[in-house]
Amino acid sequence: MVAASKYWKLVRLDATGRRKVEEIESAKAFFQAQFSTLLSQAETDDRTIQNRLLHLLHESDRSALAEGCLRCFISNKIEQICIQLEAQFGKNHGFTRDDLFSFVLDDVSPKRVKPIADGENFQYKSLATEILETFDCHKGSFNSWITRLVKHHRELNAFLLQHGVYLVSDWAILNDTTNKQLQRIFLEFHHLTSGEIQQFSLLLETYHAVYRRDRLKLRQTGGKGGQCLPPTSSQIAEMISYFQIKSGIQLQSGQMMNQFRNMADKLREYRIYIRGGIAKTEPLYCGENFNLESVSQEEEETEFLTAYRRAFHSCLDKSLESAISDRLKRTSRQKNYSSQQFIFGIHLFHCQQLSMSKIAGLIGLEQEYQVSRLLKLKEFRADVRQRMLKYLHDSVLQQAIAYTNPDLLPQLEQKIDVALDEQITQLINEAEAESTTPNRREQSLFTARLCHYLKKVLQT
Repeated sequence: MVAASKYWKLVRLDATGRRKVEEIESAKAFFQAQFSTLLSQAETDDRTIQNRLLHLLHESDRSALAEGCLRCFISNKIEQICIQLEAQFGKNHGFTRDDLFSFVLDDVSPKRVKPIADGENFQYKSLATEILETFDCHKGSFNSWITRLVKHHRELNAFLLQHGVYLVSDWAILNDTTNKQLQRIFLEFHHLTSGEIQQFSLLLETYHAVYRRDRLKLRQTGGKGGQCLPPTSSQIAEMISYFQIKSGIQLQSGQMMNQFRNMADKLREYRIYIRGGIAKTEPLYCGENFNLESVSQEEEETEFLTAYRRAFHSCLDKSLESAISDRLKRTSRQKNYSSQQFIFGIHLFHCQQLSMSKIAGLIGLEQEYQVSRLLKLKEFRADVRQRMLKYLHDSVLQQAIAYTNPDLLPQLEQKIDVALDEQITQLINEAEAESTTPNRREQSLFTARLCHYLKKVLQT
């Protein structure tokens, strides 16, 4: 039987950021009136109900009520996905469901904001709105679409990457990695020997020879590629034979799968690193310049890394908030611009990836250069960088005291400054490179946290 209440109970965050379940009486009355007969049937499922509600979206007299029911369902589904991610990765990677809720459980009551000068109204768009606007019933189920958009959410993924989680299967990673890429990564990033690289290269060739071939055949016959599932037993058997012919080595099926997973783990670690995450092999110890000698036990190292990641996020958030607050105060005192123009302008540029010329029309300015003068992005990034250096230095030094001899603190403090300066510079450089790339797909950590903060501002 369908749990009907998920169509009239909205899961959202209150003003303090805490999870709250709100019963929507109008949605409840509408749903019970529409589906009372259907719900009594044993074979009724969510897909039948959702198709009916999606159809009702196009009927003017009932569209708002149908949308309300769907938004409630979306919020419940989003909550379950966050709970699953916490169960799967949270304990080992230092986050909870509440951390994830703040990125994707963002639905609000529809409302308009005041016009900005002579420009058009700006309206905040929640993830639930995006899901409803982009869903195509001809391309899959509503449930699958919600899951897809949540797990591809840019801010959520940037957060997960910083915590060492990359939401792509081993099999997809192996499928889209070329042999040339693998050889470069395993040499330059993992520093493997030529013999090890040669064996991994042959394993990847083996995987592609069977797995890629079968996916290509499927597409050529009109099938959908879909997600990369684990290789079947028949594919594994063919891979074993291929590898033996090429190498003279015979592997058992379990050994073959372990080799593939080991290879994918190394590639995953590299992808996390280049997308702004912290490599688990060198979390804060930047080469030879920084080494906490007392952090030798794996448990202590994990504890320190978890604390550092939290501090990195917290200090970045604090730096962004204080920098924006100061900028809003300065802008409000200017004659040519308003603080409202700044907050909407920076959101449109970073979070909606609009060009300066398009932003100008939306916030009541005439020329592109006026937007550049208003936002002063280079100055803004430099301001955030200086604030973050101070906040993170104090935080990390305090944490390091628990892991080292107090007599070594002066020397340790210098090494911490070098390491933090390098990592924060990398963060700012990624944000700068991103700002000059049109139609950018990946989102830097800087932008993800900035958009997360701006979202809260726009919702108030």
